[in-house]
Amino acid sequence: MKNPAALLPVAVVAVVLVGATVVARRRGCRLGTNTVVRCRDGHLFTTIWIPGASFKSVRLGPYRRQYCPVGRHWAWVVPVRDADLTPEDRQRAEEHHDLRVP
Repeated sequence: MKNPAALLPVAVVAVVLVGATVVARRRGCRLGTNTVVRCRDGHLFTTIWIPGASFKSVRLGPYRRQYCPVGRHWAWVVPVRDADLTPEDRQRAEEHHDLRVP
């Protein structure tokens, strides 16, 4: 390698993304292709939630600004812990998917 210091920013980003995933999973959030999220108005729907990747939303820490297909509005959304969902909540969320672009 000619310049190992050039890899430092990549390593830092990788550590932060892995850390964010570990924290979210320890808090009980399932991240991935069918993550249940809640918008500020309380609507539940599923979305693709991959730490560090988003083409259809604006990220701000644990929140994302994206389109809510339930209320048909733009809102801040956050993943919902599995323990906080009733079977009815999960079913209602799975009936509403957003666009399938990460």
